[in-house]
Amino acid sequence: MARYYFDLHNGEGPTRDEHGTELKSREDIPKEVTRILLDVARDELPAGDRMTIAVTVRDERGDPVTVASLVFSNEWVDVIR
Repeated sequence: MARYYFDLHNGEGPTRDEHGTELKSREDIPKEVTRILLDVARDELPAGDRMTIAVTVRDERGDPVTVASLVFSNEWVDVIR
């Protein structure tokens, strides 16, 4: 098993993962990233009309492996007229 670190970037600024998560393989990373993004979105949205939540995944050496993001955008159509 390898340890990966999931650093969160949201409206509150970056939060570095100091503990990491052990995963069986690299193929498990997207599932964990999706879980994190959805949990954060559930807790923080709608905090405004636009928000980007991103997760940077690092390996045991601290090297970036992947970056995933979720973008929320809300436009009031009755205001645009």
